[in-house]
Amino acid sequence: MVWRFIAKRVVIALLQLIGISLVVFFLIRGLDADPVARIVGLNATAEAVKQATESLGLHEAKLQQLANYLGIFSSSGKDGIMQGTLGESWVTGSSILEEVARFLPITLELITYSLIIAFLMAMPLGMSSGTRPGGFADRFTFVWGLFAGSQPEFWWGLMFVFVFFFLFQQAGWPSAPAPLGRLNPFLTAPESITGFILIDAVLRGRFDVWLDAAHHLMLPVFTLVFVISGPIVKMVRQNMLRVLRSDYILYARSAGLSRNKVARYALRAALAPAMTLTAIIYGFLLGGAVPVELIYSLGGIGEYSIRSILNLDFPAIQGTVLIIAMVSLVIYLVIDILHAFLDPRIAF
Repeated sequence: MVWRFIAKRVVIALLQLIGISLVVFFLIRGLDADPVARIVGLNATAEAVKQATESLGLHEAKLQQLANYLGIFSSSGKDGIMQGTLGESWVTGSSILEEVARFLPITLELITYSLIIAFLMAMPLGMSSGTRPGGFADRFTFVWGLFAGSQPEFWWGLMFVFVFFFLFQQAGWPSAPAPLGRLNPFLTAPESITGFILIDAVLRGRFDVWLDAAHHLMLPVFTLVFVISGPIVKMVRQNMLRVLRSDYILYARSAGLSRNKVARYALRAALAPAMTLTAIIYGFLLGGAVPVELIYSLGGIGEYSIRSILNLDFPAIQGTVLIIAMVSLVIYLVIDILHAFLDPRIAF
């Protein structure tokens, strides 16, 4: 029954991807913008405009452009999505798939480490806060969640750079590295295997690179953890309070089970909403971590997508949205599967 549930979710995810592809395709072509003028310039001749329009395939009907994009009955002779390619950038001429493969792991590494640390911090804090309302952990959670969530992440990022890099360096204390990328410019990055620089450094045996990359990731990860951990802690706390008042937990207590065992039963029931919130935050940060990427000069997929939008690079916009949607749907699918194993009733 669980496998039938998983197959159903995979089919739904595929249909969602098809729908997203069609919506994005027609939406960007409905914009009041001229990508040809962006490429050839406003003072270009009529012949240059016509040549650029034809080379980009924008002279054809919308449905034929869609067929070219999908790789079905293509008039351009080029492969499309059905052949596993996302086309080429109108600005750089490079493969969209190669460009996304270069930028996406940077964002994935940043938000994955941030959410893992935030989740591991939120679980014990939220559990302690929920089992001891009014205690120190409960008061700390309330103040932290309110304080961390009162300003956006770009403000905290700038403040952390100012304090932990500038002020610490001025005082002669050990400071965070300058916000100038993922690695010291005097070090050579290891040859990419996964795109995650910490993992690639270990696989290549470059432990000097690992230490330097971890040092550079410390502040951007801390910025995101500081901002996103508050909502997760609150979610765990609220669900712990709700579950601890449920009938089966009251029965477990009356049966004489230890406090720790009752807390473990309650935590399992409270995990599902917290995991759902974490997955939602993950999907949001795929495109929403742009301020942190810009502050620390990381150059992730969010920064790449904004550059594509400003350049009216339709293939890059379509490819970026499709890949981000695909990663988000995979995350949601994994969460649904974990929910099904935590509570098999939802698979029926």
